[in-house]
Amino acid sequence: MSELRVRLAGDTDLPTLVRLRDDAARWMLTRGITGQWRPGELDEDHFRRVMTRGEVWLAEDAGGVIGGWELWWDDEAAWGPQPPVAGYVHRLMVDHATAAPGTGRRLLAAAEQRVAEAGRTHVRLDCLAGNVPLNSYYRQAGYRVVGHKAGKPQPGGPPKSFTLLEKNISGCTP
Repeated sequence: MSELRVRLAGDTDLPTLVRLRDDAARWMLTRGITGQWRPGELDEDHFRRVMTRGEVWLAEDAGGVIGGWELWWDDEAAWGPQPPVAGYVHRLMVDHATAAPGTGRRLLAAAEQRVAEAGRTHVRLDCLAGNVPLNSYYRQAGYRVVGHKAGKPQPGGPPKSFTLLEKNISGCTP
């Protein structure tokens, strides 16, 4: 597997982030995964807003950008008010046309490392409750189901129900 480099995304990366998100949405749809993401649902302004209150990361290998994710430092819409012990991963995106198998897990590991570097002990994420394969994927990656959130507001769409998952990373060394 090739070397993975991660970096914070900037304004010049906004078109790439939209393309990654739309390509991931199309990939899901071709596999019969509906209700999760729709192409065209998020635009550059979405990622720009996230950059002002959290972090957006890109992953690259020798061939270029192969994935990305958002890292938030709070997520009251899904988790309610919480002490500052976690980082919240959103929109984990893999370029399935160019990325090697296992890239998603490598991106999760990079996000977990970043959360550990920030001194937090948990990584949290939410997953569409009805997306059985993705819920299973996160459980296999060491995340455990800790709750459910019905009617969570969505950017560009109607509220949806989510499974809340969490991983304790207190053993990770930054």
